[in-house]
Amino acid sequence: MAWLDPTARAIVNGLQGEFPLTSRPFRDAGRELGLTEDELIEGVRDLTGSGALSRFGPLWNAEQIGGGVCLAAMAVPEVRFEEVAAKVNAHPEIAHNYERTHMLNMWFVISADDPRRIQQVIAEIEHETGIAVHAMPKTREFFVGFRVEV
Repeated sequence: MAWLDPTARAIVNGLQGEFPLTSRPFRDAGRELGLTEDELIEGVRDLTGSGALSRFGPLWNAEQIGGGVCLAAMAVPEVRFEEVAAKVNAHPEIAHNYERTHMLNMWFVISADDPRRIQQVIAEIEHETGIAVHAMPKTREFFVGFRVEV
């Protein structure tokens, strides 16, 4: 992300971890960054539109609100990687889909408002791709604070 301009860097660095829960959150967050409300909204739009950020939004603890979450992985032939990624990512329950240098080279998180939906999504992906999905349900929870300065 060396190509990000100073404003984009300030937005990425400044909005990690906290976002005001107010009636005008972009105005209030912008003020902290020395930006107007419109500048911050446009900056976030530019970052997501360019692909510098894959998404901008809250991270919900699905389990605490009655849903379910599951880490999953697939062994995808390299020649099909982009095609399979598009099919997997087409499911709104999918987040954090990453390529890894491992036999299981596609890793993603399935998050659903109903825990039973996790198995349905897995079955749909397997049907659509013809590739097994290896589900790795959480057995223990760890909190890891993660921040990336750009």
